[in-house]
Amino acid sequence: MPLSAHQRQFLASVHPYDSLSDADLDALAEVCEAKDFAPGENVFVVGEAATSLYIIVAGEVEVTDETDVQISILGPRNSFGERALLRGEEASRTARTTQNTTLIVMPSATFYALIDAHAPVAKFFDRRRPPRSDQKDLATLPVGQLMTRDPVTCAPDTPIRTAAAQMHAKGISSICVSDAQGFRGIVTLRDMTGHVVADGHDPDAPVSSIMTEHPLTLGPQALVTDVLHLMVERGIGHVPIVEGADLLGIVTQTDLTRAQAMSSADLVGRVAKAADAAEMARATAQIPELLVQLVEAGNRHEVVTRLITDIADTATRRLLTLAEAELGPPPVSYLWLACGSQGRQEQTGVSDQDNCLILSDEMTEAHHPYFAALAKYVSDGLDTCGYFYCPGDMMATNPRWCQPLQVWKDYFRGWIATPNPEAQMLASVMFDLRPIGGDHSLFGNLQETTLAAASKNSIFTAHMISNSLKHQPPLGLLRGLATIRSGEHRNQLDLKHNGVVPIVDLGRVYTLQGHLSPVNTRARLEAAQKAGVLSASGGADLLHAYDLIATTRLDHQAAQIKAGNKPNNYLDPATLSDFERSHLRDAFVVVKTMQSAVGSGKGALG
Repeated sequence: MPLSAHQRQFLASVHPYDSLSDADLDALAEVCEAKDFAPGENVFVVGEAATSLYIIVAGEVEVTDETDVQISILGPRNSFGERALLRGEEASRTARTTQNTTLIVMPSATFYALIDAHAPVAKFFDRRRPPRSDQKDLATLPVGQLMTRDPVTCAPDTPIRTAAAQMHAKGISSICVSDAQGFRGIVTLRDMTGHVVADGHDPDAPVSSIMTEHPLTLGPQALVTDVLHLMVERGIGHVPIVEGADLLGIVTQTDLTRAQAMSSADLVGRVAKAADAAEMARATAQIPELLVQLVEAGNRHEVVTRLITDIADTATRRLLTLAEAELGPPPVSYLWLACGSQGRQEQTGVSDQDNCLILSDEMTEAHHPYFAALAKYVSDGLDTCGYFYCPGDMMATNPRWCQPLQVWKDYFRGWIATPNPEAQMLASVMFDLRPIGGDHSLFGNLQETTLAAASKNSIFTAHMISNSLKHQPPLGLLRGLATIRSGEHRNQLDLKHNGVVPIVDLGRVYTLQGHLSPVNTRARLEAAQKAGVLSASGGADLLHAYDLIATTRLDHQAAQIKAGNKPNNYLDPATLSDFERSHLRDAFVVVKTMQSAVGSGKGALG
């Protein structure tokens, strides 16, 4: 029977059905039906034909995979069953109620018709990450992202002398004039020199007497290219940004010059030429600003993190050069390597340092003081630049990680032969090694031989798989998301340890299983898919999930920076829309499913 008035009202409150017209909702309510389920009752099971989409009105549904491993627990307002419908496949999961539950059941034909007829519905159920623009031109940005907000203003009756003093004190080239009625005009340095200095205008006269009334302005949705065209065509250097009578901001030629200069290449150049760590730190202090610019320009997450990591690589190499200048030439050859996020080229706005030194086997005990001093110089310099010391002491300053090549070979052999918990952890970190500066021949075929040995050791591989399952996606009852229960980040999601880290860990497992060489996580997933370690559908699902989670993390950090806060990895899901929350939950479900597949020995999603 059709839905009741109350159930129709409930459906109208759930996205994307809240986008439907009253007539469409009425028609939908006529063809859907509500069903009650007792605790422990199956809604559908693995292998069953997919016939419907289900929306939870009340109660709770547990979703498990074919090995009966729990994928997620869903509460009211969540939907399920769409995966099989969209793929035209039989159900690959089992959905079972855990308490008295009421579901709205939508026939598959109705589901498909809604997707065809309503773009918001189609968008909601398209679990792929929306393509981000490859356009990185500053000119295509909305002017609201570039303008100086809350510009310095004065009243129309302010003496010219006082206005000039304000401009001098603030180091600015213009001052906006406004009163209770709103924006009135603008006075620039050119006005001051032309009217007061050249024409002898009384400096105690009101500023309104020399201001440009009704200057050329733009709205906040204009593009930076509009500002450029206006400045070039009209020969002006200041464009107020107004909405109605309200002054929102101003764009100057200085703003444009600064924004155009703010690029990863600019920061890399400044770091590469820095005389010391303090000078480097002045450049790296602009990394948060760069992150915001890169994110808002629509760059893909792997491009953003690669460009940010390039700055850390340059800082490391410059510090090595400065260290050698102070300490003298190294007594034997060495290689500085990064591991962790820098090794994978995945640094964001929050990064510690994970590094080590491989030394020539020609070294002796007498050489240790030199390399200890080198490691301290570089690590201290990186800390000055904002790359804080590794909490786990995975740094070249730790004598354990500053050793001859033969010792490193022994380390890897030992970890593979005796895969205890510490060995698993260390091997996981060290599989992300990437040479940064020094004699690259010392790395040689170390990675290749280590991967080959590890891949052949089934016990080590099993332990690595077990280690990869320690970080679980945050799936639970809060709209399908499990937040941190206590402490400083209570009711928030950890987008690092429960978001990207589970995928990073899976990437390492696929590297072992397929004997693959990439170090970057996305490159590992792509290589695993190409090598057949991941199926085409499983690989596509995991890549889409990784893209969404990593992009959400960067968007969150960019928003924090714009708000004047330090970036972190903790997101309050309450700040997300139903659409965003649903897609993020589905991405976590994919990761959980892939973990289950690896844990059961199947390796990849079918």
